[in-house]
Amino acid sequence: MPPRPADLLLDGLAAWFAGSHVDGAAPLRSALSAFRRATGHEDDDTVRWLWLTWLVAGELWDDETWHVLTTRAVRVARETGALNFLPLALSYRAAVHVHAGEFDQAAELINESGNLTEVTGNSPLGYAPLLLTAWRGDDVRAAELIRTGVRSASTWGEGRAIGLGHYLLAVLLNGLGRYEEALVSAELGCQYDDLAVAGFTLMELVEAAVRGGDPETAAAALARLEERAAVSGTEWALGVLARSRALLSDGRTADRLYGEALGHLGRSRVALHLARTHLVYGEWLSGEGRHADARAQLRTAFDMLQGFGAGAFAERARRELLALGESVRSHEADVHEILTAQEAHIARLAAEGNTNAEIGAELFISPRTVEWHLRKVFTKLGVTSRTGLGAALGDL
Repeated sequence: MPPRPADLLLDGLAAWFAGSHVDGAAPLRSALSAFRRATGHEDDDTVRWLWLTWLVAGELWDDETWHVLTTRAVRVARETGALNFLPLALSYRAAVHVHAGEFDQAAELINESGNLTEVTGNSPLGYAPLLLTAWRGDDVRAAELIRTGVRSASTWGEGRAIGLGHYLLAVLLNGLGRYEEALVSAELGCQYDDLAVAGFTLMELVEAAVRGGDPETAAAALARLEERAAVSGTEWALGVLARSRALLSDGRTADRLYGEALGHLGRSRVALHLARTHLVYGEWLSGEGRHADARAQLRTAFDMLQGFGAGAFAERARRELLALGESVRSHEADVHEILTAQEAHIARLAAEGNTNAEIGAELFISPRTVEWHLRKVFTKLGVTSRTGLGAALGDL
């Protein structure tokens, strides 16, 4: 009898932690592949094991498994009415949307998850909202919100939560160009060798150290990142690794590595990391005096990051473009800037023909509350009825 996906998963984790990343990577990849193949079949254990497969997929930079398993988990939870599990599935799915650059969809799921935890009396799930906040980089309270979470986790000795908090703070600070502070946060985060924490944090540490003028720390972080990313073999892992190596290279080597990073990430689902690679490549090209090439990369980065809603990273691209003589608007209207996440979600559901009762049932709010939100949406979008929502949303 072949081993169950769960058995492969646990065997792989034992090898990963007790042996080496090389020893554990192959069985963990086999386990994730088995879980993907099992989705929708009689032996589908997606829901039961999502809490762990999610972490392992993140550790291996496996965006495809993230997509498949979270999509399945949300669908099963909705179909079976598993209200205690659905908020977690929505939170994980929201994080997938963040890395894909789909911030509006992430915000909608985060909002739904929050409504559910409030209705069911469960504890709120903080990671996905803070992940989105960190990547948006436009909330003046963001750093303090994350630091508050780290202090709370420290009180209880929750190492994983502490590491995640420092990772999120490093993302935020790198986006804002506060590299020395980002370096401190990333170094603190790398002290916690948890699944789907250390690897992501090392990525932030490399960039923060390079930009902060600490090449020795950057080189040490890259060596640790290579141990993790190289054994994964996914396009995401190889793209991040090539970009990190490029940050520590120069001349033709750097140029080639940036090109490799764009190629790998362009074949992945993580468009946010592709856009960020265009950004750092453009910054490097500008420093090399290759201004025409720099403009092309930075314009692509700005358009993508601004479109996603990653305001701080987009601002980095804008500043560099301005220094190169480009004219760039600092603020472009988008639906997420006009409507709140909940209003945008309700507007889309209404535009699709759902009644107030149907929308309320899906979002776990009353039809009267839906009606109140829709009145605000009509006013903001300048329409008078549901029939105008489709066109109004399409124009934004």
